[in-house]
Amino acid sequence: MRLQKECLYCNKQLVGRTDKKFCDPQCKSGYHYQQAKEQPERFYNKVDNQLRLNRKILKEYNKGGKVTVRAEVLKAKGFNPNFFTHYWKNNKSDVYLFAYEYGFLKREEHHIEKYILIKWQDYMGN
Repeated sequence: MRLQKECLYCNKQLVGRTDKKFCDPQCKSGYHYQQAKEQPERFYNKVDNQLRLNRKILKEYNKGGKVTVRAEVLKAKGFNPNFFTHYWKNNKSDVYLFAYEYGFLKREEHHIEKYILIKWQDYMGN
């Protein structure tokens, strides 16, 4: 006598191979998606998501090539300056941090924290 197995996702009775776990590819995909959502976010995904968010925010606010924006505005959108892909040091020894091709430099003017936003230029690679 064989035990009747059920689909791990929709609980329908399975027909076919004895080691079958899902009734169709959609149930298999749904099951694995549900399992992944219940797991804590992996470190790599956290970093990648924050870098992509930082890039999106910097791109949104840097329409002119070089712009100054209050830090509180960027941070309210979810910007985190601790996540960057690389840096560039200019001849004044200012260190710009970059999220891909969009860079930022922290400044304080009149006790207000601001960021100078720039876009990567070819000459910066030298």
